[in-house]
Amino acid sequence: MRTCLNFLLLLLLHLAVIGGGSALADESQWTVLPQTIHLDGPRAQQRIILQRSSGDELFGEIQNKVAWRIEGDQVVRAEAGILRPVKNGNAKIVAEVDGKTVSAEVTVTNQDAASTVQFRHDVLPIFAKRDCNSGGCHGALAGKGGFRLSLRGYDSESDYFNIVKQDQGRRVELSAPQVSLLLTKPTTAVPHKGGLKLPAESEDFQILADWIAHGAAPPTTTDARVERIEVFPAASIQTVGQRQTLGVTAYYSDGTSRDVTPWVKWSSTNDAVAQVDEDGHATIMGPGEGAIVAWFASKLAIARTTVPYTHSASEEEIAQADQRSPRNFIDEQIDSQLKRLNLVASPACSDAEFLRRSYIDTIGRLPTPDEARAFLANTKPEKRDEVIETLLASPEFVDYWSYKWSDVLMLNGTLLRPQALKTYYQWIHSHVEKNTPWDQMVREIVTATGESTENGATNFFALNQTPEEMTENASQAFMSLSIGCAKCHNHPLEKWTNDQYYAMANIFSRVKAKGWGGEGRNGDGSRTLYVATSGELVQPRTGKPQAPTPLDGTPIEFDSPDDRREPFANWLTSPENPYFAKAITNRVWANFFGVGLVEQVDDLRVSNPPSNGALFDAATKYVVDNKFDLKSLMRAILQSNAYQRSSNALAGNDAETRFYSRYYPRRMMAEVLHDAVVQVTGVPSKFDTVAFPGNDKQKTDFYPDGTKAIQLYDSAVENYFLSTFGRNPRNIVCECERSAEPTMVQVLHISNGDTINDKLKNPASRAESLWRLRREGLSDEALIDEIYLSCFSRFPSAEKRRALVGMLPPVDSPDERATIEDLFWGLMSSREFLFNH
Repeated sequence: MRTCLNFLLLLLLHLAVIGGGSALADESQWTVLPQTIHLDGPRAQQRIILQRSSGDELFGEIQNKVAWRIEGDQVVRAEAGILRPVKNGNAKIVAEVDGKTVSAEVTVTNQDAASTVQFRHDVLPIFAKRDCNSGGCHGALAGKGGFRLSLRGYDSESDYFNIVKQDQGRRVELSAPQVSLLLTKPTTAVPHKGGLKLPAESEDFQILADWIAHGAAPPTTTDARVERIEVFPAASIQTVGQRQTLGVTAYYSDGTSRDVTPWVKWSSTNDAVAQVDEDGHATIMGPGEGAIVAWFASKLAIARTTVPYTHSASEEEIAQADQRSPRNFIDEQIDSQLKRLNLVASPACSDAEFLRRSYIDTIGRLPTPDEARAFLANTKPEKRDEVIETLLASPEFVDYWSYKWSDVLMLNGTLLRPQALKTYYQWIHSHVEKNTPWDQMVREIVTATGESTENGATNFFALNQTPEEMTENASQAFMSLSIGCAKCHNHPLEKWTNDQYYAMANIFSRVKAKGWGGEGRNGDGSRTLYVATSGELVQPRTGKPQAPTPLDGTPIEFDSPDDRREPFANWLTSPENPYFAKAITNRVWANFFGVGLVEQVDDLRVSNPPSNGALFDAATKYVVDNKFDLKSLMRAILQSNAYQRSSNALAGNDAETRFYSRYYPRRMMAEVLHDAVVQVTGVPSKFDTVAFPGNDKQKTDFYPDGTKAIQLYDSAVENYFLSTFGRNPRNIVCECERSAEPTMVQVLHISNGDTINDKLKNPASRAESLWRLRREGLSDEALIDEIYLSCFSRFPSAEKRRALVGMLPPVDSPDERATIEDLFWGLMSSREFLFNH
C-alpha cells in the first residue's frame, strides 16, 4: 500500500512539473514593461512591451491584437510599440487585448528644452550600432581608407579629432551638413567600399545631421557617463517558437536614464535556445536556459530566457526518477531548476559507480580490487560518506590537487629552470597538504618576495615578468577574467576599459627581480624578487600613468612607497570581490561534474552567465562562509544527490548537458587515464626526459621509478600517451589547453599502441601474475572477477562471467596467457574503462 501511495504522490508531483509552464502563466495577468516610464527631452523615446505574468514571474510577450492608447492628457503618442513625447505632463499608456486592459504611468518633462545632440551620448553609439567602428571596419588598428576610429568608440577624444579635425576637417561640412563625407559616404551618395550603412531616411542620419548643423560639438569632461544598462524583461519563461521583444535602459552618472534600445548591439549566448536580431527581437529556438546579451557604450547586461523541455514522461520513467529529498543546498537549487525546466532527474547511481567516480574525481585514481570488494560488501547506510572522508584525507588527494593547481599556475619546465620549478611545486604541494585556505594561498603568491629556489611562490613572477603579464595572468588564474583585449582598447565583449587595464597593471610596476632572466633552457633559475619604492607604468594612449587601481576597486595612493600588491591582495581575496570566490568555486565544481556552472570554466564574463545563477551564488557563498576551505565544497558536492545520480538518461533528460539532471560521462583526463592503465597492468612508466620546443631534449632524474603521471610537476616531461590524450601543456593560463576531444590517433594508440599492449606483455604485469595464479589453482570465476574489479570496480553479471569463463582455454594451453591479456585489453579499451561515468 505504501509503495502505491508513494508512486501516486510522485506521479502527481511530476504532472505538476509537466504542467508548470502553462499553469503558472495565468494569461489574465499582464504587465506593461517598463512599469514606470519617464520621457525627458524632445528626443526621448521608450520601447514598450506587453508581457504575460504571474506573481514575480514573467512569461511570453503578447504581440497579437494589442491596441495601445493614451488615457488622460495626450502627452505622448504610441507608434509601433514606441512612445514619443508630445508635451510635458502625465498620462497612462493602456494596452487592451480582447477587452481586457492593463496600464503604466508615463511622465514627460523638458519638452521646451533645446534638442541637443552630444557626441559621446548620441553620435558614437550610432557608429557602434552600425559597425563603423568595428574591428572589420574603421575600428581596425590601421583603420580603413585613411579613416580610423577607436574600437567601438572607447576613445571619444581621438574619434572626435579624426572625424572633425583630421585632414583639415574634410569629413564634416558645418555650413552644409548634408554634403559632409560623414553622411554622404555611409549613405552611398558617394562611393563607399563598406556599402550602405546609414539610410538617408533613418533617424540616425538625422541625428548626425543635427549634430553637424549645430556646430559638431566635442565631448567634454563634464559629460555624464553611462554607469550601467538594464534589459527588460530581465528574465522570462518562454516556449519554443515564441518571439520576444527586448528593451534597454541606460543609467547615467548625473542620475538620468533613457531608452537606448535602437543603439544596442545584441547577441545570444546560446543560439540553440534563443536567437536575436539587430533590433532586439528574440526568437525562441529550443528548450534550455540561455541569455540575450545587450551591449551599449562598453556596458553589458543580459536577459535570461528559460524554455521548459516538453518531453512527456511515461509512468515507468516517473517511477524510475530520483525520489530522494535534497541532501544539501546543491540539490535544493538543482531540483528547483529541473522543476522549472520540466526535467526529470535520473535515479541514484550504483555503489560501484559512485566508488569509481568519486575516486577518479577526488584523488585521480581507480579503486583497487580490495577497496572495491570492501565497499561493495559494506552494508552500512553511511558508507558513501565514510568513503568521501577517506578520500579527502588521503595522500593521493594532495598529489591530485597539487597537479590541478599546477595547471592553473603554469608549472612548465620550458618556462622555468628545474630547481625553481621543483621549489614552486613543493610550495603548492605543502599548502594542499596543510589544506591552506585558497585565499591565503593566493595572497602568498601575489605578495611573494625572495629567492625563487627558496620561496616557490615567487616563481609566479618569474613566469610573468612584465606588469602587463602579471595583470593578465593574475586576472585569469584567480578571477577567471580574460582582460588582455583591454591592453589595446576597451574590451569588446566585457566591461573592462583600456584605462582600467593600465590602472591594474600599474599595481605591479614596482615588482623587480635580479638574477635569472627567463631563458628556459639555460641558467640556474635563481632569481631574487623584490619591490621598488618608485616607478610607474605609462598608459600609452595618454602618455601618463593611471592611478594604480584593482578592477572596479579603490585607487592606491601614487606616492605611497609601500608594496602596492598588499592592498591588491586585500581586494583580490575579499569576499566582496565578485570574481575571486566564484572563479575557484567554478573550477572545483567543473572537476567533479565535468561541466562548470560557467562554461568555459575560466571565462567569467558578464556575457557568459552561469547555467544556474542561484546555485552559483549559493555555492560561492558556501565557499566564503567556510573561509575558502575548498574541501568543504568538495564534500558538499560529493554528498549531493546531483553528484550521485546515474549517468543513464531518463525521460528525455539526455538532451540537456548543463542542468545536472544526470551525471555526464566524460573521458578520464590524460594523466588519470595513464595512471589507470599503470594501476590495472601493474607496470609503471618511466619519466626521464624534458622536451623543449624545437625537439630539444634534456634528461631529468627528478622522477624515481613508480612516479605516477599525476605526480609530475612539469608539463614538459615527455610522454607520448599524455600528449596524445590532451595533457595541458601549461603555456598559458587557460583550461582550453587541455583537450578531451577524441581523435583517431587515440583510437589507434589504444588498439595498437605500446602503452597498454607492452605493459600487458611485460613479465611484471598483472596479466602475468593472474596467469601464474590460475596455474596454481585460481578459479576462472575469481580471475574474471579480479579483472572486472581492477578495471570497473564492480563484479561482472552472472551471464557475462559465464561467457568469459567459456572463452578461457585450458590451463597450460599455449594461448592461455595471451587470452588473459586479451581479456584485460578488451575491458581497458571499452568506454566503461576509458570514461568516468
